[in-house]
Amino acid sequence: MINRERLIETFCKIVSIDSPSGEEKEISKVFHDILEKLNFNVKEDSYGNLIANDGKKNPFMLSAHMDTVEPGRGIKPIIKNNQIRSDGTTIVGGDCKAGIAAMIEALHSIQEDGTNRIATEIVLTREEEVALLGARNLDFSMISAKEGVILDGEGPCSRITSASPSYVSFDITITGRAAHAGVEPEIGLSSIYIAADLIQKLPQGRLDKETTFNIGLIDGGSTRNTVPHITNIKGEFRSINIETIDLLKTQCLNTINEVQKLYPEAEIEHTLTDDFHTYTLPPNNPSTEKIKKALTQIGLQPTMDPSGGGTDGNVFRLNGIDTTVIGIACRNFHRVDEYVIISELVDLAHFCETLLKDK
Repeated sequence: MINRERLIETFCKIVSIDSPSGEEKEISKVFHDILEKLNFNVKEDSYGNLIANDGKKNPFMLSAHMDTVEPGRGIKPIIKNNQIRSDGTTIVGGDCKAGIAAMIEALHSIQEDGTNRIATEIVLTREEEVALLGARNLDFSMISAKEGVILDGEGPCSRITSASPSYVSFDITITGRAAHAGVEPEIGLSSIYIAADLIQKLPQGRLDKETTFNIGLIDGGSTRNTVPHITNIKGEFRSINIETIDLLKTQCLNTINEVQKLYPEAEIEHTLTDDFHTYTLPPNNPSTEKIKKALTQIGLQPTMDPSGGGTDGNVFRLNGIDTTVIGIACRNFHRVDEYVIISELVDLAHFCETLLKDK
């Protein structure tokens, strides 16, 4: 039987352990020990992803990621009414530790009840929040499962992600010419000024219902009184429509070339990287049908909604593993007002338990 208080305790414990992207070592050790006590054979691939298997053939996979975004250090979870929030200075870490807490509680419950469990594989990745790096570097030769569920969507567990976008990151470096800003600014060439011109020529925000474009980081210059020499721009765009992705790539390159012609003495270098690729769940998708059945058994009505965010599911599907992404009882991902709805977290644990029980 799902233990609500233990589930809340587990969640609060694991969000209190710092695990920003790239710093998952401590939390990984905690999950390693928990899964070993649940009688899983736990291994770590060369990138630090955790793969736990019970040794049975044809396992069904449950997967989530161990890292969180910033500000995610020193999280102090606060339980009030039916919600868990932070103190307002950090995220609460529901993305994605709510999914892991529910997964762990389901496994504990099945073990305590002495219920038979289907063949199960657990995959916990690193650095999902930085363009799915953990999954992209995952040693898939260590994975036995051919289908599974990704616990990493926003909303209740009944919300199934029907489609996810392709994602392109870009890095632009502009090199101008430094000079003393008060003595001889006329011989300088401001990389920041050129960057500003380039940025305002690029699109921004939501372009259509399937497409977004964002400049996320800029940095440049050295001191207040120096014409800035180098400026870096980092951004991304994403869309479910492949043709739109290609058009945006062309627009970026054309804009860079246009600005280069306006400032011929500057040097503008760029890279565009296809970080992950779109998918749309086909009708009667096997893993999705299993998930819908389990949701229905616990009295929940499945819904299908596209997402503007990517998950490890983009990478798993590209590598031949039929995965479906569901909600993890969390709202306001990546914000300090992020919160987890406790009743929905309990539903998620019930879902995992129902999915894994050997009928």
